[in-house]
Amino acid sequence: MGAQGTERSTNVNVTTMTFVKVVFIVLGLWFLWYIRDIVAIFLVALLLAGLITPLAAWFAKHKIPRGIAVLLLYLILGAIVVAVFTILVPVVVEQSKELFTSFSSSLGGTGPVGDFFQANVQPHLSAAFSSMQETLSQSVSSVFSTVKGVVGGIAALFIVLVLTFYMVVEEKKARSYFRNLAPAEYQPYIEHLLQKIQVKIGAWLQGQILLGLIVGCLIFLGLSLLQVKYALLLAIIAGLLEIIPYVGPIVSVIPAAIIAFAQSPILGFCVLILYIVIQQLENHVLVPKIMQKVTGLNPIISIAALLIGMKVGGLAGAILAIPLATLVVVVLEDLFKDAQ
Repeated sequence: MGAQGTERSTNVNVTTMTFVKVVFIVLGLWFLWYIRDIVAIFLVALLLAGLITPLAAWFAKHKIPRGIAVLLLYLILGAIVVAVFTILVPVVVEQSKELFTSFSSSLGGTGPVGDFFQANVQPHLSAAFSSMQETLSQSVSSVFSTVKGVVGGIAALFIVLVLTFYMVVEEKKARSYFRNLAPAEYQPYIEHLLQKIQVKIGAWLQGQILLGLIVGCLIFLGLSLLQVKYALLLAIIAGLLEIIPYVGPIVSVIPAAIIAFAQSPILGFCVLILYIVIQQLENHVLVPKIMQKVTGLNPIISIAALLIGMKVGGLAGAILAIPLATLVVVVLEDLFKDAQ
């Protein structure tokens, strides 16, 4: 009887603790949503810190102080951003306009096929393009509105840079500060959790940028050699869609194949072969090498996080979705591991 009573009490305690943990998780998620603008700024700073920390560590090994290293990296990243906006963006905008004009004129041909497209397809395409433009404008504005929700765009950028600087230069002190906020018995766990989150998110960002750059460059090189129109635009699309596992690379083939087949059927098949070869190279060589320490998120969770992020916060939400999902998954894994 005594043994049965102890077992029943243990079961009740476990059930109660599980319920309490679930309640705390729900309340925590609600609180994060309530302060989502501030969370977005901290996530951006965490992403930048994850990107910069390994580079700052490399500088430190060569006797360059971390503070100076971070300032140098800020200058380099700023120069890259300026170069992208002054060189690549105008070309991409021009190619996008040419593509839309060419596509619209091709649908305006005479004959039954042209009439069918004008009557049934073109209105839907025009509506789709208008919707895309509206979504993009809303997404871009959502980036600024998320930032403006705290103290304005410039101030928020300054806060992000300062937070990133502190996270990188005073990495141990930052972790120690957050650790000391917790009760003494939980401090080792909090420090381990913070380090685990930083490593995973940093590894994801570094790997994703490198993977997108390599795939984008390979696509651009291949399409340029094949003389496919709008090669730069298609390469950028392919690089950006790398963020979506499995689905992204497949989706990036569609516009390239349509444009290539419009030029020549043989060229269309060559482009399909090019994308298949690059995708196989990515799956069997690049991903195993580059993404060894990646987040490890299930592809379904990644896609769901991206869709939810896009719905909630537009482009800014989509960008921050996977890092935030990684943070939540890491915390839940540790909580349920302790429960077991």
